[in-house]
Amino acid sequence: MTTAGSSGRRAALLATAGAVLTALALGTTNVTAHAEPRVTDGATVVPVQTTGPADKRFNLVVLGDGYTAQEMPAFRADVEKHMNVLWSTEPFASYRSYINVWAVELPSAESGVDCDPSLDAPRRDTPLDMGFWGGCNANSVQRLLTVDGGAATALADLVPGTASANRQIVALANSDTYGGAGGTYATASGGNALSSLITPHEIGHSLGKLQDEYDYYARGVPGGTYSGGEPDSAHHTLLTEDQMRQQHAKWWRWLGEESASGGVIGRHEGGMYSTEGVWRPSRHSMMKTLGYPFDQVEREIMVQRISAKVNIVADHTPNSAPLGADRTVWVETLHPVGGELDVVWRLDGRRLRAVGDARAVDLRRTGMRPGTHTLTATVTDPTPFVRDPAIRASSALTRTVTWTVDTSLTTPPDTVAPAFTGHTPTGTPVGAASVVHADTTRPAGRSVAVRWALDGRPVANPGNDRDLDLGALRLRPGSHRLTARIPGTAAELAWTVDASPAEGAYELSEPLRTVHRPGRPVEYVYDGPFTMRLSAGDDHGGHVVREFRVDGDGWQTYYGWPTDADAPYRFTPQGTVIDDLVYGKLGTPRVVPWDDATPDYGTHTIEYRTVDAAGNVSAAKSFLVTLLPPRQQLS
Repeated sequence: MTTAGSSGRRAALLATAGAVLTALALGTTNVTAHAEPRVTDGATVVPVQTTGPADKRFNLVVLGDGYTAQEMPAFRADVEKHMNVLWSTEPFASYRSYINVWAVELPSAESGVDCDPSLDAPRRDTPLDMGFWGGCNANSVQRLLTVDGGAATALADLVPGTASANRQIVALANSDTYGGAGGTYATASGGNALSSLITPHEIGHSLGKLQDEYDYYARGVPGGTYSGGEPDSAHHTLLTEDQMRQQHAKWWRWLGEESASGGVIGRHEGGMYSTEGVWRPSRHSMMKTLGYPFDQVEREIMVQRISAKVNIVADHTPNSAPLGADRTVWVETLHPVGGELDVVWRLDGRRLRAVGDARAVDLRRTGMRPGTHTLTATVTDPTPFVRDPAIRASSALTRTVTWTVDTSLTTPPDTVAPAFTGHTPTGTPVGAASVVHADTTRPAGRSVAVRWALDGRPVANPGNDRDLDLGALRLRPGSHRLTARIPGTAAELAWTVDASPAEGAYELSEPLRTVHRPGRPVEYVYDGPFTMRLSAGDDHGGHVVREFRVDGDGWQTYYGWPTDADAPYRFTPQGTVIDDLVYGKLGTPRVVPWDDATPDYGTHTIEYRTVDAAGNVSAAKSFLVTLLPPRQQLS
């Protein structure tokens, strides 16, 4: 795709070509033709998060457009914010160790992008030709933010080991205007209040193949009645709840549960751009309203799709030829931040009790009879995010390695020395609920043990000593020093454990009065709209995600106000319409103008919490807000 933003480079190319043709026509021989600069010239690949080799991980490649050399710090801050919001969202929070993040920094000649905010706005000379209005198309809409796919691919190809099969490109435009797009390339404006919430939504499309749950296509216009057959979408249906249960169809396993995004998982009308005639699992979720998390139905799909981008068996004892029975056999697994993977060993179908780290079995202790035998190791992800047995049994979440063991063979001695081969990154703090890992070399003749210590004291870690679940230790608040060492060697790893969540605070506009009652949260009384600003601070630095919820509904990421990230959030009795969407209705949420606008007067509970860069989630705190109906305002 080429847009008006590339006119400067095209003109330069035509001028060069014209000069060469003229010189050739005059018979001169001392003219050198200069090729047009490549879009990749001057680009720098910056690893933001490295969890393993690029060819064995799912890779997010973040590109910036319209950031000048002087504005590169703003691009880095936008990347950090987008990623920390992503890591606060499940299942990315639990599986961030499956994901590498790369930023490709390429300063733009001019600041900003095309047609921002209007069609008559200047075109900018930028490497990716990003532009609002679908690339400056008068028949498009302002918020459709496009990117030159060829240029984006060329820049992403600079990251070694990545290709279309194992990466997702996210292009950020240097703009405060709301906009984005999903598909092969996800785009978002870097500085808009809502922009960091666009990224996980678009990855839901691109990676998860999730559908929009909007009940409109054109904003401000109800979508009408759905007229198709049963949707292929896993989170849309025509079936009733009874039919789902009877047929074991769609989200029947989750029916009746409290939704992770608020309300109860059931049958909620509207979706796939239709207002009526089709139903979705939850009242609201990531795919309907920005700021809410994925519900359980969507989350299960995303776990499968993220896991399918990697192999949960990272390495294993070679199995291309029979093994002797006089050795240790091992598998090396991936290490989700949210929990450990299970490994089950079987010899000729009989389950074995693994020795030591559960990732290895010493064949000399199995009592194996002479002859040929079959050894298997089955690695499974036991995550509670998945209930569908078919998904659990898929290659994304279950892998089996098979070896032939021949007792007549003798294993030659090896010279592999005990050493660490991979581990949770040590350069940044780890959260108090994280699973930390340390992998080692695997000599054939013996197992290599890993010993853990916290603040200098040994930590018992029976079973699988390659992973340590910090959440099970119930750490006291503060900073701690975690170490892993290999006995008998000088090999040691050390991490800082951040066991204190970020501190959050709120600030409200002036109330009519403030009420303090023993045993109850403080209450603020209003007779009309009011604002709430949430702030947060963390002693370990990094962007802190702030969240809030009203009356126990789903947690929402606090973003300021849609038109200004620095403005406070505004609550009103009916909500505020901005670009044909509704924000800030106190009580029952209202998303589009045709939703119920009945004011929810009375007393409401507002809770707030934080998620810091290490993944610590603070305990929720709350206050009460009472909104007086008009008759009480006059009395």
